[in-house]
Amino acid sequence: MVKAIVGANWGDEGKGKITDLLAERSDVVIRFQGGANAGHTIINDYGRFALHILPSGTFYPHVTNVIGNGVALDIKKLVAELNDITAQGVPAPRLIVSERAQMLMPYHVLQDTYEEERLAGRAFSSTKSGIAPFYSDKYAKTGIQVCDLFEESRLRERLNAAVERKNIMFRHLYHKPELDAQALYDELMEYRELIRPYVGDAATFVHEALRQGKTVLLEGQLGSMKDPDLGIYPMTTSSHTLAGFGTVGACVPPTAMEDVIAVTKAYSSCVGAPTEPFVSELLGEAGDELRRRGGDKGEFGATTGRPRRVGWFDTVATRYGCMVQGATQVALTCLDVLGYLDEIRVVTGYEIDGEVTDRFPTPGRLERAKPVFTTLPGWKCDIRGITEYEKLPENAKAYVDFLEQRIQAPITMVSTGPKRHEMTYRTSRL
Repeated sequence: MVKAIVGANWGDEGKGKITDLLAERSDVVIRFQGGANAGHTIINDYGRFALHILPSGTFYPHVTNVIGNGVALDIKKLVAELNDITAQGVPAPRLIVSERAQMLMPYHVLQDTYEEERLAGRAFSSTKSGIAPFYSDKYAKTGIQVCDLFEESRLRERLNAAVERKNIMFRHLYHKPELDAQALYDELMEYRELIRPYVGDAATFVHEALRQGKTVLLEGQLGSMKDPDLGIYPMTTSSHTLAGFGTVGACVPPTAMEDVIAVTKAYSSCVGAPTEPFVSELLGEAGDELRRRGGDKGEFGATTGRPRRVGWFDTVATRYGCMVQGATQVALTCLDVLGYLDEIRVVTGYEIDGEVTDRFPTPGRLERAKPVFTTLPGWKCDIRGITEYEKLPENAKAYVDFLEQRIQAPITMVSTGPKRHEMTYRTSRL
């Protein structure tokens, strides 16, 4: 069977912890989209890790980890990440890199950086990881697959064609130095030897695993609001962040996907441009306090270190996020963070042009949305590390009940801390 673990919101919901937890009872974990532009923070017996491209099943020796064909593969970052975790005492993971994955090239990073520079005040606050140029090239059919590394004449042909196009852009649009095709080719030959031990036929492997009755986890990057079709366009990423894309990016049959676990925090957080609509945002000292207390070391991006914008839980956005993901269950993370509050506000509607709605709007209307709040009592105590749901304070359980009723999806797991087993289960929902 296939389970997908995806974000219901803007990303940074705690998907890495949920994947790491469920991988304990799984056979295969697959990253199916995105690249090294966002990270999943995991805390386990080996220490604290921020994974950017490796799947979050990496810490279990029985798990085969797969980088699917839908991923923007930065080979240098992948190898650096492998070296980093093994240097910290983690056994080398079982890893397959799909031969059909496409490589994120050095010129994608340059193009991303140049474009943000050109846009200046109109920039998208890109991580400058090359993601948008990578996916642009992929769908323009000018990308280079991992398997091309082992077909030298084909590689030269595709690389020369790509460099010819890029140099026109670099010279005339960005006024930057041109690329050297031979130097890039030599660099790719180095990449080939770095990646050689891991390259395989991931598509066949996954289908064989399913035929054998294995449990497969799909691990998504970012969340519903960042999907280029159904998110807050154009303030999105460039790959599809929805569970449905796992059937393509991980090469699993749609009929095999039985469970979609949407992850959401007990409050809201968002990394991105300050101009991106974020209706529930909490500003000033109150926002600084929530940001300081959030996550396991504050609300700062695992990849960029950028401070995240924070806000109250948004039931309008989260219900929509769960709907488009097709969530069969929801994991609520970071409930322990809110224990300092006397009262907790929840966004339960948007006022747009004088009318109140609980339906998530299109981007233009979202820019005009103002929050409508419901205020709930806090529980004013430390709940970190509680592992039995019934032992949570009554007001904490009432908060979870309220959110569940509003997002219209069953909350089955409630996290009480960043470590792997700091988790409670609502057995009545399972």
